[in-house]
Amino acid sequence: MALTQRLEFRQSQSLVMTPQLMQAIKLLQLSNLDLTTFVEEELERNPLLERASDEAPTEAPAETGQFSDGDEFGGSNGDEPGGGSGDAFEPGQEEWMSKDLGTRAEIEQTLDTGLDNVFSEEPAEAAARNAQDAAPTTYTEWGGGASGDEDYNLEAFVAAETTLSDHLAEQLSVAFTAPAQRMIGQYLIDLVDEAGYLPPDLGQAAERLGASQQEVEDVLAVLQKFDPPGVCARSLSECLAIQLRELDRYDPAMQALVEHLDLLAKRDIAALRKLCGVDDEDIADMIGEIRRLNPKPGMKFGSARLQTMVPDVYVRPGPDGGWHVELNSDTLPRVLVNQTYYSELSKKIGKDGDKSYFTDALQNATWLVRALDQRARTILKVATEIVRQQDGFFTHGVAHLRPLNLKAVADAIQMHESTVSRVTANKYMATNRGTFELKYFFTASIASADGGEAHSAEAVRHHIKQLIDSEAPSAILSDDTIVERLRASGIDIARRTVAKYREAMRIPSSVQRRRDKQSALGNVLSTALSDRSRNTEPA
Repeated sequence: MALTQRLEFRQSQSLVMTPQLMQAIKLLQLSNLDLTTFVEEELERNPLLERASDEAPTEAPAETGQFSDGDEFGGSNGDEPGGGSGDAFEPGQEEWMSKDLGTRAEIEQTLDTGLDNVFSEEPAEAAARNAQDAAPTTYTEWGGGASGDEDYNLEAFVAAETTLSDHLAEQLSVAFTAPAQRMIGQYLIDLVDEAGYLPPDLGQAAERLGASQQEVEDVLAVLQKFDPPGVCARSLSECLAIQLRELDRYDPAMQALVEHLDLLAKRDIAALRKLCGVDDEDIADMIGEIRRLNPKPGMKFGSARLQTMVPDVYVRPGPDGGWHVELNSDTLPRVLVNQTYYSELSKKIGKDGDKSYFTDALQNATWLVRALDQRARTILKVATEIVRQQDGFFTHGVAHLRPLNLKAVADAIQMHESTVSRVTANKYMATNRGTFELKYFFTASIASADGGEAHSAEAVRHHIKQLIDSEAPSAILSDDTIVERLRASGIDIARRTVAKYREAMRIPSSVQRRRDKQSALGNVLSTALSDRSRNTEPA
C-alpha cells in the first residue's frame, strides 16, 4: 500500500484540560487550610481581588441542605465530570472562559514485638488523642486589641518553644571544647528523632566525618549522659539501660530483664523470672520500675504544634426528624472582584501590554470567585447525599453503618466518580457522634450469611471489638469462635478476615489476651489476699 497525503474533516468531542479547569479540579481536593493558603497567595498576586467584609453583600453559595427521612435528594441533570448543569467546569470550557471570565513504630520494629501493654500512655499521645476526640470547634477571629490593629495576633506574644535539638546543642557547647568533638556531637544530634532515638547503625557517621569509629563512640557515650535521661539511645533496651544506670539500678538481674523485653511484652513472667534469677516479688518490683521509665524521652520537647481539627460540614438533627447539613462558613474564603477599580483603570491605561495584564487579572479573579462558589456547592451536595445514605449511622451508631462506595454517591447526585473522590479528600464532618473524615463513610461490604443486606466492614469491626471486650477471662474467644458468632448474627466472614480486622485494631491474639487477663486477675487476687491478711492481724 502506497503512502499518500490527503486532507480529511472529522468531527469529535473531547474534554480540553485548560489551566483554569485543572486548577478548579485541584481546588476540590484541597483541605480548608490549603485552600486558605491558596487564596492568600491569589490576593497578593491579583490587584483586582479583595477580601469580602462581613458587611459586604456577597452572593453566598447554598450553605445548608436539609431533608427528612422520606425526602429524595436529587442533583442536576448534567453528566460532566465537574458536576451537573450550571457547574462552571464542563467540556469546552476554553470557549466559555474566553467569553465569561476572560518513632513509636520504629522502636517496636527494632524489637519485633509490641509494647503497648508495658508502658502507660504518654502525655504527648494523650494530648493528641484528646484533641482528636474533643468536640468540633470553630476558630474565632480576634479583632482590634489594645493597639487597634486588625492584624493583632495574640500568638505573636507566645515564647518560642524549645526543641530537643536546641536543648541538646546547649549541653554540647558545655560538654566539649575540642572543635572535632563538637562537630561529631552536632552531627549525631541532627540524627536524633523526635522521640530521642538515634538510628541503630552509625557506621557511616565516622566515614562521612573523617573520624575513627572509636571517636564517634566516645562522643556518643557523653551524649547519652545528657538530659533528658535515655536520650541518644539506639534501641529501646539501650534507652532503658541508660535511665537505670542514672538511677543506679542496673544490676545483673535488671540487665537480663532489659535484654529480654520481648518476653515482657508477651507477659511471659515465668521465663523472665528464670532468666533474672529472682522470685515473684522481685520480678514484680522490677517490672514496676520498668513501667515508671520513659520509653520516649524526647517527647517532652515540642516538635510540632497540635492544631484543632476544623470540620468543613456540620450535621445536626432537624426539627422534622431528619438531618440538617450545613457548611462551616469559617472555612470558606470570601473574596470579591473589584469591578470599580478595573473600570477606573481601563479609562486611564494606554499601553496594550497593561490592558492585557488587567484583562487577564479580571478573568482570573472572576474565575476564582466562581470556582470557590462551585466548590462549596459541590461539597454540600456530596455531604448531603452521604448523610442520606448513612442515616442509620447518625441515628443508631456505627453498628448500622451501611456499605457505600463512590459510585453510589456519584450516581445519586449525577456527578463523576472522580469528582466525589476529590471532594471527600481532606474534608471532615462534625456530627452528633464525633468528627469524621468524609472517606470514613465509604466502607467495603461483607456478604450476609442469610442472603440479606450486606454489612459494612466498619460495622463488622465494631461487632468484633464488642465481642472481645465482653469476653470473660475464663472464656477467651478464638478467631474461629468469633467467626461462628458472627455467622450466627448473619455475617458471612472468613477467619483470616477476622484476624486481619483484629490486628488492625491492635487487639492481641486469644493466647495473649488469656495470658494478660490471667495476670491481671492474679494481681487482683494477691492484692485482695494481702489486704485481708492485714485486716485480720491481731492488734
